[in-house]
Amino acid sequence: MGFFTRLSNGWEIAMTSMKVLNANKQLIIFPILSGISLLLVIGSFVVPFLAIHGWDVKAVDINGNRAVMYLWTFVFYIVNYFIVVFFNMALMHCARLYFEGEEVTVNKGLRFSVSRVGAIFAWAVFAATIGTLLKMIQDNLGWLGKILISLVGFVWSIATFFVIPIIAYENVGPYDALQKSAGMMKEKWGETIGANFSIGLVNMVAVVPLAVVAFAVGAMSNIIIGGGVFVLGMVLIFAISSALHSIFISAVYNNINGNLNDHFNQQMLDGLFVQK
Repeated sequence: MGFFTRLSNGWEIAMTSMKVLNANKQLIIFPILSGISLLLVIGSFVVPFLAIHGWDVKAVDINGNRAVMYLWTFVFYIVNYFIVVFFNMALMHCARLYFEGEEVTVNKGLRFSVSRVGAIFAWAVFAATIGTLLKMIQDNLGWLGKILISLVGFVWSIATFFVIPIIAYENVGPYDALQKSAGMMKEKWGETIGANFSIGLVNMVAVVPLAVVAFAVGAMSNIIIGGGVFVLGMVLIFAISSALHSIFISAVYNNINGNLNDHFNQQMLDGLFVQK
């Protein structure tokens, strides 16, 4: 299957995901809640850290005590991964409910994630451990470490593609979830992730008119208002993109596991997956 065929299939799936989101506009609340939660978490880490140093940024020495810094990083990663997976899982479960013809509500998604909180936390600890170890390697290998971590990060993002639905619906631990996700990708995934590229393309297309509108508003009123319009628009674009990505993962996961999906064309979904 050629590159442009994959791109076309990916574009169709991205557009179909948009239709699912359009039919369930409430799903956009999940990435928004995730973003707000992450901002609050970052604030809860940064504010006490600055307070300890008398609110003097120049007095902060991140290399002063490596052990404390890595412990701080580890805890932050746990909270960060937990929040992201919690809300993404809630969104993916809502998408699954829609595929099965059931009523979709934000409450149902949140309740499902709460029911899987143990599995989410276990994955957060596992991922945070890997992340902290990689951070340590990067800090101690200089430029070589940065290159190595970039490569590992790319592989990690591919290998963990299906982790969230796996820990949501299958009774496996973090390591087994990683192995199964990587195995599914190795067995099924082709050379190009057309949908991800297409969703990214949609984002780029959306940014252009947003920038024009923000510039016009700034020119007619003042630059602060124009900047505010642009920031709010970017938040909305990010939320839509994140929701589309989660819907896509949910659809493909259910497709691979043989669950019938009336809202996605079966042949089109299969077209993104080729045997190597």
